[in-house]
Amino acid sequence: MCGIVGYIGEKNAVPIILEGLRRLEYRGYDSAGLAVISDGELRYRKSPGKLKGLATRLEDSPLVGNLGIGHTRWATHGAPSEINAHPHFDNTMEIAVVHNGIIENYQRLREQLAADGAHFRSQTDTEVIAHLVRKYYAGSLFEAVRRALRDVEGAYAIGVICKHDPGLLVAARHGSPLILGLGDGESFIASDAPAIMNYTRRVVYLDNGQVCAIRRDSYEICNLRGVPQRLEVKTVDWDAAAAEKEGYPHFMLKEIHQQPDAILNTLRGRVTEGADTVTFEGMGLTDADIRACSRIHVVACGTAWHAGLVGKRLIEAFSRIPVEVDISSEYRYRNPIVTPDTIVIPVTQSGETADTLEAVRIAKRQGAKVMSIVNVVGSSIARESEGVLYTQSGPEIGVASTKAYTCQITAFALFAIWLGRLRGTLTTQQAAALIADLNDIPNKVQWCLEHQDQIQACASDAKYWNARSAFYLGRGFNHPSAYEGALKLKEISYIHAEGYAAGEMKHGPIALITAEHPVIAIAPQGGAYDKMISNIQEIRARSGIVLAIATEGDESIKSHSDDVVYIPACNEPFSPIVAALPLQLLAYYIAVKRGCDVDQPRNLAKSVTVE
Repeated sequence: MCGIVGYIGEKNAVPIILEGLRRLEYRGYDSAGLAVISDGELRYRKSPGKLKGLATRLEDSPLVGNLGIGHTRWATHGAPSEINAHPHFDNTMEIAVVHNGIIENYQRLREQLAADGAHFRSQTDTEVIAHLVRKYYAGSLFEAVRRALRDVEGAYAIGVICKHDPGLLVAARHGSPLILGLGDGESFIASDAPAIMNYTRRVVYLDNGQVCAIRRDSYEICNLRGVPQRLEVKTVDWDAAAAEKEGYPHFMLKEIHQQPDAILNTLRGRVTEGADTVTFEGMGLTDADIRACSRIHVVACGTAWHAGLVGKRLIEAFSRIPVEVDISSEYRYRNPIVTPDTIVIPVTQSGETADTLEAVRIAKRQGAKVMSIVNVVGSSIARESEGVLYTQSGPEIGVASTKAYTCQITAFALFAIWLGRLRGTLTTQQAAALIADLNDIPNKVQWCLEHQDQIQACASDAKYWNARSAFYLGRGFNHPSAYEGALKLKEISYIHAEGYAAGEMKHGPIALITAEHPVIAIAPQGGAYDKMISNIQEIRARSGIVLAIATEGDESIKSHSDDVVYIPACNEPFSPIVAALPLQLLAYYIAVKRGCDVDQPRNLAKSVTVE
């Protein structure tokens, strides 16, 4: 969450920073600001609300400078306001800081600094960093930042500039992501690659506890003890157009439509037509590690947790290894039973989710092997894993996850088949049949996109878009689909929704069913179909509204439902991938009908990098 952009070079930093912040809007924010060194002075502009407010202020009162830092803030300490917006400054207004993360010991530091004469203007935790840097400043900004951060506890990604050194940008990170971009006679920092893709694809992913001194054409990195560090320069392998809407009204709709290609990318190079095995590179786990595995723990948050619930069913069905699925923030505090023969699978689009990262570290300290499912190459969780299964789905800009979810399930399907073959729980023929079905999933997802008019029609009906609350029901492999469908509706339309195992309705929630309460029943053909029909009939008997997600050609379900949205027939274990499309599109079109901000829902951020 939040966004940082910094620039040092020969160009005017202001438009570069503004454009970079615009490209990071998907992360969620409530205010924005920037600072530059201009004619030997530190000058800044801030504004609450969206970036257009900051842009207007800059039009009215322009700034020019070759060194600058900018920030979009998502409030943690202190309400959204101009005074709490970043950058923050020391007493002399000579040092400026932008910061993502949470300083856990900020209150103690604030009291100590105030006793020493520091005057605090804001209610933020970030401001203590500016005053700490001033405390240690003795002519070297790099050294002052390094020493200041040794006093700090918590998560941070920071950019720091000082009027006395207009040729230096200092950056550091611990727990929150930050990258260094290397251009031709210019350098950048950013929270995420889309911010600087128009200028360079050569990036360095800073590691925890590292401080970087950045000049126009050089940089040096050390740890907090001052020991020099070397990091590999990587090339971002997707282009800037991938972060633009390309004619779609919203990034979310664009990313929904990208899913056939995104799933193909997840499959590409791992399975081929007619194959009976899955091929992985860079797994980092030996065959002996896999055969010795007695249990798997999946840790994830939000939509990734729902993908993990589907993954549990796939792994247990294909390889017969018991799987536990934990919300990452809960895993950290339940003292999990982890043994050296446990494999932990963190699932995360960004690879920077704070709670999931900490869960990984807890598991590793207890001897577990880590095999992550991640989208972003070089991210923190990827770097801390023995093996990585990259989903390769490209950048996801919309806050509500779509293609990341279906690609995560696809990755789990591949992993489960691979495990099954390695452990002998799947025969060659069984694996070949599953791979053939999986290879056909992109076509089935495309079918859903070509038939989305049925979903638009439902979304335009007031009994759905004007509802105050909704239930989503599923069974078997599609039990997690109910959770994910409900989450999508909550996230972007602000309609209260709950997902349930359909059999649980009679154990309490059915008391809420009325003629104004729509129920979305995920009921494709499969082993749980007859039971789902019984649950639908229970809803209808209480005058509930039913929208069924059903298999193409299922005419009988029409007699039990108010509306039916069809998906193509597919192998049941893979049906959650296909069922995700109508659930995503329904939430999208309802949100549009209600006039909601689809790509930047209120109070939400794309990547949750604070606890």
